[in-house]
Amino acid sequence: MPRFEIRTISAEGRRERGLEVAASAAELVSTLESRGVTVLELRERALAGDGASRVAPAAVADAVRALASLLPAGLPLARALEVTAATAPSGIATILRDVRSRVERGESVAAALSAHPQAFSATSVGVVRAGERAGDLDGALDRLATQLERQGALRARLLSAAIYPAVLAIAGGAAILVLLLFVLPRFATLMAGTGVPVPRSTTVLLGLAVALREHWIALPIAGAVLVALAAWLRASHLGQRAWSRALLALPLLGRFRQAVLTAWSARALAVLLRGNVPLPAALDDAAASADDPLVGEALRAVRARVIAGSPLHLAFGAQSIFDEVFVSLVATGEEAGRLAEFLERAAGLFEQRTERGAQRLAALAEPAMVIAFGGVVGVIALSLLQAIYGINPAGLR
Repeated sequence: MPRFEIRTISAEGRRERGLEVAASAAELVSTLESRGVTVLELRERALAGDGASRVAPAAVADAVRALASLLPAGLPLARALEVTAATAPSGIATILRDVRSRVERGESVAAALSAHPQAFSATSVGVVRAGERAGDLDGALDRLATQLERQGALRARLLSAAIYPAVLAIAGGAAILVLLLFVLPRFATLMAGTGVPVPRSTTVLLGLAVALREHWIALPIAGAVLVALAAWLRASHLGQRAWSRALLALPLLGRFRQAVLTAWSARALAVLLRGNVPLPAALDDAAASADDPLVGEALRAVRARVIAGSPLHLAFGAQSIFDEVFVSLVATGEEAGRLAEFLERAAGLFEQRTERGAQRLAALAEPAMVIAFGGVVGVIALSLLQAIYGINPAGLR
């Protein structure tokens, strides 16, 4: 039988999390409600070995936009899911067909989507759940589609800004490796046959090249170690926290990273609040779907302070990860009673900062890499020229 992760409020008012087994989500909700328990969130837990892989964000955004377009046209939900699945890529199509079968068995759309966290985050599920409760599923899907499309557009712009520096780094690194592994070892053999004393700088350089040529296996081993380290940083919670803290501590990247995290937090909360999700639940859903562990921890800390009676802007201000401008906009939104609107403004502002920051970093990275690679090639060339002039003194004239 399926297992479900649940978040509830007991009859005594205590918030609880747990794991339950039931034939379906609808049956579990009915059982819990009969005991006086209010279900806040219900997510089917994937069985070990399922191997569910993440679905491309663009495919998810396209599928949600298709659903948001079909439902207002009067198409029944099950039929709309089937039509969308028929035209979607295989990964998201399989998920949509499973959602359709779950909905036909009596589960809510939010509960059906929550069974596929590789495609639908807690924020997405929260938006849909709020829309269902308010009887505005069409509007909720439209807001979610807009949010996913914004995220995709921002991701594409950041990727475009990073392409040229990445290509330049690969080309420069490859050129230096060719020099060290193929050109310089041959030059070392040539110099050894002349019997002429070689300058110290040239000797060191040629020794390094010969060592790399003889022990080239160290390069793929070093690459494998870096890949393993990257996998650990991505998969381990401790590694993710360490990586996130390191990025925030860097002089230039730190401000850029802060803008990225603030923009994401503001946009996620704005979308949830626009869907009439209560503020504590919105903070909880945003924290659950945060890719960065420090943001998740900060949002949970904000939620705890809000529940304790603190104003939202003071709760955000106590977390160093959020920018002061963002805190000021939240304070203004609270005072004006238009929190969702000011969160949207904050999201737009910090998304612009993110885009400008990416362009600025790319503009700085390009000349920095050109200078670095040019310096390395220059040192190699000067060392070789010194040795050549030592062989042929006439070359100095």
